[in-house]
Amino acid sequence: MNETTDRYAYLDSPIGGLRVHSDGVGVTEIDFDAHRDGGETRDVVLDAAVSQLREYFAGERTTFDVPLGPQKGSAFQRSVWKALCDIPYGQTATYGELAAELELGPFGARAVGSANASNPIPIIVPCHRVIGANGTLTGYAGGLERKQTLLDLEQGPALF
Repeated sequence: MNETTDRYAYLDSPIGGLRVHSDGVGVTEIDFDAHRDGGETRDVVLDAAVSQLREYFAGERTTFDVPLGPQKGSAFQRSVWKALCDIPYGQTATYGELAAELELGPFGARAVGSANASNPIPIIVPCHRVIGANGTLTGYAGGLERKQTLLDLEQGPALF
């Protein structure tokens, strides 16, 4: 990433510190395990993203509308990331279901998994909503505990 155009803001969240990056046009990355370092440089995209993420974690937001601008990713990866954005809040899809939707054939689930793992904008591009064929949690760049926390957040409080 070009250091002269990279801006970032720090956010405390229920899944730990997040660093949200922007190029001034769109969100380019979200990092887990971030620490406040005093080097934050704000812009309108970051302000909107941080605000929307706070609302999401407070249970007040189910969709994001900040502009996205990932700086990496092949055309295939970007097509998978776009499909991730179509998984509704509070729902999940399997790698196989996404592969079928993208017409990838019998080995497409692995390709979807690989692209999912490379998602540079987790949470906003909801890769945590993808689960294994048998309904179990599988791989997440932020760790399975974070994935479970995000899914639990989206399920809302238990009635009993």
